[in-house]
Amino acid sequence: MGSAEALGKDAAAHQKLKMLRERLESDIVTADADIVARYSTDWHGDVTSSALAVLRPRATEEVAQAVRACAELGIGIVPQGGRTGLALGAIPDAPETQVVLSLERMNRIRSLDPADFTAVVEAGMVLEAFKEEVAAQGLFFPLALGAQGSCQLGGNVSTNAGGVNVLRYGMTRELVLGLEVVLPDGRVLDGLSRLRKDNRGLDLKQLFIGAEGTLGIVTAVSVKLMPAPEKVATALLALDSLEDVIELYRRARQQCCDLMSAFEFMPPLAFALAKEGIPDLALPLEPGHEAYALVEISGSGFVDTDVLMERFLELSMGDGLVRDGVVAQSQAQARSIWLVREGMNEGQARRGKHLRTDLSVPLSRLADFVTEAENSIADSLPGAICVSYGHVGDGNVHLNVLPVPDATEPVDDQICRAKAVLNEVLDRYDGSISAEHGLGRLKAMDFGARVPAVQRDLLEAIKRAIDPNLTMNPRCQIVLN
Repeated sequence: MGSAEALGKDAAAHQKLKMLRERLESDIVTADADIVARYSTDWHGDVTSSALAVLRPRATEEVAQAVRACAELGIGIVPQGGRTGLALGAIPDAPETQVVLSLERMNRIRSLDPADFTAVVEAGMVLEAFKEEVAAQGLFFPLALGAQGSCQLGGNVSTNAGGVNVLRYGMTRELVLGLEVVLPDGRVLDGLSRLRKDNRGLDLKQLFIGAEGTLGIVTAVSVKLMPAPEKVATALLALDSLEDVIELYRRARQQCCDLMSAFEFMPPLAFALAKEGIPDLALPLEPGHEAYALVEISGSGFVDTDVLMERFLELSMGDGLVRDGVVAQSQAQARSIWLVREGMNEGQARRGKHLRTDLSVPLSRLADFVTEAENSIADSLPGAICVSYGHVGDGNVHLNVLPVPDATEPVDDQICRAKAVLNEVLDRYDGSISAEHGLGRLKAMDFGARVPAVQRDLLEAIKRAIDPNLTMNPRCQIVLN
């Protein structure tokens, strides 16, 4: 870019910022470089961009005002929650023409009705804070993520977040009763229904769940609540292979039925990574086997989860399927079991930049997929380390790849090669490149290369009908030609 062109762009950006400030309250708009940088960096710190400004409205009407102002000025809007996403869907990528709109100031519970088992909560409320407020009323909101101390409800809705309780309660989509959304022209869709059954035509809220802010900005959500589980049984089990883990899951589905709330699988490397991520972690089980399963059963009322877990393990260990294991005898021990699973992510992060994936395949083919994918990575990148783990019951595997250290090939090139290898294997298994993290900007091109023509036409038609000027989260989930 020539210096004259650059100066022209700088002048245009400065003029847009000036006009934006004239239209909005002064404490809503900030262009301080340090603040903008904080809102333009992804969770892991791998990517830092910039933006024209950061907008921080305090109410739905202020969001609507900001959207109308940006529409008039031709400014793209990148809606943002807690910045914990893993697909760069909330990170701007055009500093002169985009603003970040953060929902963090909109963090109130508008209503909580124990008799109705519902709540209406603003998009900027942190998930963990909401769960604690709900628990104080003897209720339970089952969405559970490793990032729940930072992620926000609006972001959970906009990415259709999954987590560890999908097996029993479904993804975020299954927990949403209604939405309030600011549309690209500044109008407000007031759909905060608390009805569980409403069959009056098209269910418009489904357009915005998982849309990553490309069709509008979620400002509030009406959600389902459940009775708090009073009894939880947690076990960490050792097995001989991932195939055995799948067999154990099949038995658990039959013998524990709908009381099974989580079933995770982990490799032997999980223990070393967890200790790297959480050095003072006391391991609840000594490593030494080829595969591990984390099983949780929860219930309330007359259900005795301890007896159910005991009977299930008695049968599974009796015929040699489960080789070793530990059942938590306290909440603290249950927490230490979960920290092995959660600490893996911290350990991987400490090993530097690496490929993070979020894949899904049919459950019946999960073990074969992991074996073939890991072998393909070994052939293409000798010395790279595969870390495969995830949610067995969902067919969701996070097959991450730690690049070869001190290699002559740059880390970014290794990551690109590993991703291409994995996607090629995944295509043969009719899998998905995004099970629960969304597409964002990170996977937009990979999605565009795979989306069928009819699906592309429908997605483009919906986008152009709702956002004809293409201002909402530009270049996120790209399908437009």
